[in-house]
Amino acid sequence: MRWTRPLTALTAGLERFFDRALCVAGAAACAQLPEFMQHYLQRLGGHLDEARRQLAIFSRTAQEAGLTLQQYVERLSGNADHVAARTGSIVHDLAGRVDELAAAEAALRGASAWSRPILFLRYFDREIADGTWTVFRPALPMTLEGLLYALGGVGLMLAFYHGGIKWPLQRLCRAKPMKGATRFPS
Repeated sequence: MRWTRPLTALTAGLERFFDRALCVAGAAACAQLPEFMQHYLQRLGGHLDEARRQLAIFSRTAQEAGLTLQQYVERLSGNADHVAARTGSIVHDLAGRVDELAAAEAALRGASAWSRPILFLRYFDREIADGTWTVFRPALPMTLEGLLYALGGVGLMLAFYHGGIKWPLQRLCRAKPMKGATRFPS
């Protein structure tokens, strides 16, 4: 019918607008991932530097006592004084933390654009991520990696829209009418 043409044009225009708006939102959101990972990596490096600095203090103390760091930790841990034994445990944990942070930083710094998200999840540190998130400000990364993530976001949103919204609605509208219902001609 003629009177439905303006309505059809309006709904088609709204559908195209919604489609484009989702593409822009997906691109903008996914383009933030490399930016967030860059901020995370900087914060990770800061944690690593501080942990190394603290471990160096204990290493110097051990060296001044004529001990290796491992001997120092063993002596402290075996001490009858609870405070000294606890300090030995802290130094041991700190050395492990330095190793963990160094491994994470090396892996993330050497990662390709494709493997970085996987390694980010593998070495994810909740405390560092929370600290990164509190100071994170969205930005538009002007790198090839940012473009790739943005295009991935467009693809994800198009797949979501067409597969999760548009296609099911079209199937629902094409469904046979219920018994007794009248169907208007197209």
